[in-house]
Amino acid sequence: MDSQHSLLSAAVQTGASAARRFLVLFLPSWPTDYLKRRDGQLQGPLVLHERIKGGLRLAAVDAEAARRGLSIGQNLADARAMVPDLTVREMDRPLLETAFADFADWHSNASPLVSVMTDVTGFGDLVLDITGVAHLFGGERAMLRLLLTRLRDLGYTVAGAVAPTIGAAWAVSHFARSQVLEQADLETVLDALPVQALRLAPAQVAGLTQMGLKSIGQLRQRERKPLQARFGVSLLTRLDQAYGLIQERMTPRLPMAERYAERRFADPIGLMDDVLMTCHDLAIQLSIRLEAEGQGGQAFHLFLYRVDHKVMALSVNSARLTRDPEHITKLFSNRSERLEGEYDAGFGIDMIRLAVSSVSELDAVQLGAFSHQGVAEDLDQLNDRMSSRLGIMAVLRTQLVESHIPERAARLVPALAASNDQARDRAWPLPPRPLRLLPVPEMVAINAEVPEGLPASMIWRRESYKIEKASGPERLGAEWWRSGQRLQLVPTEPPKKGETPPHIPNLALFEPDAVTRDYYVVEDAAGRRFWIYRQGFHRDGEPAVWYLHGFFA
Repeated sequence: MDSQHSLLSAAVQTGASAARRFLVLFLPSWPTDYLKRRDGQLQGPLVLHERIKGGLRLAAVDAEAARRGLSIGQNLADARAMVPDLTVREMDRPLLETAFADFADWHSNASPLVSVMTDVTGFGDLVLDITGVAHLFGGERAMLRLLLTRLRDLGYTVAGAVAPTIGAAWAVSHFARSQVLEQADLETVLDALPVQALRLAPAQVAGLTQMGLKSIGQLRQRERKPLQARFGVSLLTRLDQAYGLIQERMTPRLPMAERYAERRFADPIGLMDDVLMTCHDLAIQLSIRLEAEGQGGQAFHLFLYRVDHKVMALSVNSARLTRDPEHITKLFSNRSERLEGEYDAGFGIDMIRLAVSSVSELDAVQLGAFSHQGVAEDLDQLNDRMSSRLGIMAVLRTQLVESHIPERAARLVPALAASNDQARDRAWPLPPRPLRLLPVPEMVAINAEVPEGLPASMIWRRESYKIEKASGPERLGAEWWRSGQRLQLVPTEPPKKGETPPHIPNLALFEPDAVTRDYYVVEDAAGRRFWIYRQGFHRDGEPAVWYLHGFFA
């Protein structure tokens, strides 16, 4: 089992160069099957209804209701008349779509690339990229049989298909049932299927039927330009995607991680302590592989696969690259403390996967009796653990901003957003600044021997301070590129002879004097040091305004 993760990872790495293979699972009665599993009191025949165009119509039917002649789109009153013992529930689409997304995540224990196909509906169709994966299950036929069998054992009606394209796998799973389609048989099988197998809109299907085009093979024989003119480019796109002429991409629900380790259990586990012990073992396996490759990671993801087809995902981040298994385990241990009552193992966990992303090169570090870790690394690990326990936004640090304006020169950011910013902080020049700034500068009264001279005394909050020493000023001008004022527009060249001069709008000019600050460091008789500034300049009959902005130690 431990060797399975390396084989699967190698298969994913080489899958880009190999021919792609896709497995599509079609669950036509998933909404009703899911509700029956969720509520054991519900018995068939079961239908779900919703209001469509002002009337109540069937939106989902189970297998028994379908056998008794009911179908999607049928009027609810007619359905009740046809099946008197019918069980009816209103359809809750947001609930079903959320549940089906969790159901899709559970299938990532078979392939790391799983996506929900929402072309027709938000639930009912799954696609798995099984390129290089099927041999772990004994081949594509054995893998398809395994997935279908376990879903049928859970009570789901399901069909599936494997094909070289997503469109072909979807078409076969819906209209030719469970089979494995090889590249050589692609055209023969698809040509015999109805045009509905191309995932077309109902209006497109109706138009093709009116033209007598019932099969995909008949459609392929027609000229493409008239088809595009009448039905749009989407028709040709679906056709080319099915035959592999255009690549159709899938969007995996879970983050793709090429490096991971996993463990399957013969008997499901449920205690968080057992989960963390397994996480530590998997972290050691992952660390050995990362060390062999000279790599380290910053994002780690723990996936807990429950036997009731649900997945719990825990993610942690590190401030710097790491592959230390002890540190990784502590991050998840602290993260688990925040779960409180949210952790629910259900009927047990039968598989655990630990994956790493944000991988980069990490040089080897000597560890021994005469070596020690740097203080900066210890501090980063402490920030990692506190962020995992308290939350990312609970542990902040000051980040310098390239601005001379004190209010804009620093901001608080999560401590995990570190490495690159620290290098920029060291490069940005740091002028002398007080340790404490007031949230908002407060107005003070200043007496000076001459208007432009050094301050001699200060009145702040009704208290007078005699200033013994003063130094300055440090003049800070406005950052005109950040202001809301606009500069005057000037024509780039004078108008030519006979031309009307262009209209120049009367825009407001930028006035640097209005926002210029002269900062002083002053000290009173008791040794207290203040940071004050004068706003603007002295004018006749209009003295400048002074403010207290901060305090030095």
